[in-house]
Amino acid sequence: MFRYFGIFAFTTLAFAQAPNQAAAPFVAHQLKPNVYWVEGGGGNSGVIVGANGVVVIDAKTSAAGGKQLLDEIAKITPKPVTTVILTHSDGDHVNGLASFPTGVKIIAHENNKKEQETALAAGGRGAPPADRLPSQVISKNTDTLTLEGEKFELHHWAPAHTSGDLIVYLAAEKIVFTGDIIATQMPDPLIHLEKNGSSEGWITTVKGILALDSDQFVPGHGDLQTKTMIQKRLADAEAKRAKIKDLVAQGKSLDEVKAAVDPPAAAPPAGGGGGRGGGFAGFSQVVYQELTKK
Repeated sequence: MFRYFGIFAFTTLAFAQAPNQAAAPFVAHQLKPNVYWVEGGGGNSGVIVGANGVVVIDAKTSAAGGKQLLDEIAKITPKPVTTVILTHSDGDHVNGLASFPTGVKIIAHENNKKEQETALAAGGRGAPPADRLPSQVISKNTDTLTLEGEKFELHHWAPAHTSGDLIVYLAAEKIVFTGDIIATQMPDPLIHLEKNGSSEGWITTVKGILALDSDQFVPGHGDLQTKTMIQKRLADAEAKRAKIKDLVAQGKSLDEVKAAVDPPAAAPPAGGGGGRGGGFAGFSQVVYQELTKK
């Protein structure tokens, strides 16, 4: 299990396995007759079987993981994968695109594409091959698409986990795919400052998610969530952010804030901390930096 460290939440551009840790098997869970979520190999993926083809939400961590995801889909249906929707730009959600068919439609928020382009320009870590960048970008806060005969609502309320998050809502089935807005291994929200994420935007986004008429929520990592679970996560984050804001107003330093609001630091997990992704700022540091920046 992954541990929370005060400042750093260690990831593979979200959640990495240590090099000596065996890969978890892929498991497909059926939510509706034509809707599945697949765990294993990085972030959770969605699979929606449409009239003539399959829409996938998020594509796993590596080329090998992408191929394994496609193999799992082939067990569900012989229909081809025609479209991928990306919830955000982290490598454990996009790098598996390397194994997807040439010409597959890839839909993402416009800022997601910019983040992948930045990763490619920096040497390619955290981005799929150049020919697997998003081919269709979403620039509106809400967009409705019909793909393979199925209706998808795509929502972007604010920069949150990253600057280019998309929430995928299947209104007819009352299912939401949250991406890493909800990632259950960590008690606090995960915010990428280097991708212009925002704790305030995270709160706005979770309120948007809760306003959707849904009773099943597939997180970016972890097990299926209920509305009650997400409401508690939101309430906890709002309370912690309010406490940090009060401490900042009292002139407390970051170390003093962390001592007041965070549990004692845990030891790093076996194998070290970040695999390929390293660490990024924990929630308390994110909020402190937001509230004290000039």
